[in-house]
Amino acid sequence: MEKERALAALAALSQGTRLDIHRLLVQAGPGGLPAGAIAARLGLASATLAFHLKDLKAARLATCTRRGRSLIYAAAYPTMNALLAYLTENCCGQGAGACLPGCTPDSATPAIPEQRSA
Repeated sequence: MEKERALAALAALSQGTRLDIHRLLVQAGPGGLPAGAIAARLGLASATLAFHLKDLKAARLATCTRRGRSLIYAAAYPTMNALLAYLTENCCGQGAGACLPGCTPDSATPAIPEQRSA
């Protein structure tokens, strides 16, 4: 990852709501979540959610696909892992690859179940 892309990703994640959205998408797995489910889980208005998702997509930390009438957002694991690798590439003075973290979600991992109101 080049420095400018790392800075864009870090800038996107440096805002609390965007960090919450990204963490929720990472937890949801590669299947992602519909925009409405994200808004409901985090208590966000749709306009607010759209504003923050735009920044996450611009930083290539989230993807969006249409399924029928729903927009499904998912974490972009390759970008997230590239950022982690960039941040830790000289970890512990061991050189590239010595202690790189990473996330490889199981494609069979189910999305976070929808919360039901009591």
